[in-house]
Amino acid sequence: MKGLKKKRRIQIIALAAVALVLSTALIGYAMRDGINFFIAPSQIAERAPGPDEVFRIGGLVEPGTLVRGQGETVTFSVTDGGASIPVAYTGVLPDLFNEGEGMVGTGRLVEGVFQAREILARHDETYMPKEVIDALKEQGIYKEPGST
Repeated sequence: MKGLKKKRRIQIIALAAVALVLSTALIGYAMRDGINFFIAPSQIAERAPGPDEVFRIGGLVEPGTLVRGQGETVTFSVTDGGASIPVAYTGVLPDLFNEGEGMVGTGRLVEGVFQAREILARHDETYMPKEVIDALKEQGIYKEPGST
């Protein structure tokens, strides 16, 4: 009887370990597309990611580059002061999206053009994503809100 309890306990521990490994693998597999790295335009100019790599780009919408095409396609350039990357987006832009304003886009770089599948714009006059602020500070063009 004592050996049966010990054997049953070992089986339960082994089953729990297999379940833990399996659940960890499934979580990792599910998150493979959910983890997007932020890359500034200057970093893209130095080392462009492959066309299969999904990432986030952020910076300021370069003034004079916003072109609304036929249908829902919009093109513009995003800059961090050091480099400028052309962006193409098909869809409805956020209401606060405008030239000279901060934005973050998620997508892929295809033949030198960032094909965005999602565009986010700042939601008030003081908010800008931390990654965008850091990239603009590195280029020396970010000014704190309220400073002149």
